[in-house]
Amino acid sequence: MNKQITPYQNSAGKKVQVAEMFDNIAGNYDFLNHFLSMGIDILWRKKAIRLFKPYAPKMILDVATGTGDFAIESLSLNPDKVIGVDISRDMVAVGCEKIKRKNLGEKIELKYGDSEELEFESNTFDALTVAFGVRNFENLEQGLSEMLRVVKPGGHVAIIEFSQPQKFPIKQIYNFYFNKILPGIGRMVSKDARAYTYLPESVGAFPHGKEFLDVLNKVGYNEAKAIPLALGIASIYFASKK
Repeated sequence: MNKQITPYQNSAGKKVQVAEMFDNIAGNYDFLNHFLSMGIDILWRKKAIRLFKPYAPKMILDVATGTGDFAIESLSLNPDKVIGVDISRDMVAVGCEKIKRKNLGEKIELKYGDSEELEFESNTFDALTVAFGVRNFENLEQGLSEMLRVVKPGGHVAIIEFSQPQKFPIKQIYNFYFNKILPGIGRMVSKDARAYTYLPESVGAFPHGKEFLDVLNKVGYNEAKAIPLALGIASIYFASKK
């Protein structure tokens, strides 16, 4: 479970390599992210945010925020404050420019931070989001525990992560696209030969569905459930804190 797949073949730890990889692709990340997913990732974020609406969270943390897309989407909940943290300084820089361009600085703050060692006090946030980030943790359980620690009792967590579809022909199409098409396009546009081969490798090694729910339950999440997206290509994991 959660084999240690790393972006590069060197002696640095996984989180160091992940930060380097995202620094390398930061300038093209938004374009590639939406282009390679055909924009469906935007719909997934919107669906995840709707799960929070009954709870009206006022303080929201977006972990592995990247360039801040999930943080921006969470403004539809009318929170008082959204903070995004990411281990890639260049991704945060791109995100900060985006926030500034959209005049959202009063509501959203993006900052550098290690998701496995969050700087915030326990029981700080009403809601926590993370999209396609937990797969990159060096220590999955530690990162998930940190996320749970900073959420208030009664608060909720939404995690979007890739899954592995099992049904024909979605499984075959998905595997062909992920392993053959996506790395080639990503390599041409991002100029990082490993970033988009690491993606399918890390997805293949990551627990999904019931296996990931078991990890959430082990760490201490409450009422964890998986919501499949796009015939199993990805899932929203939604849970609460007792």
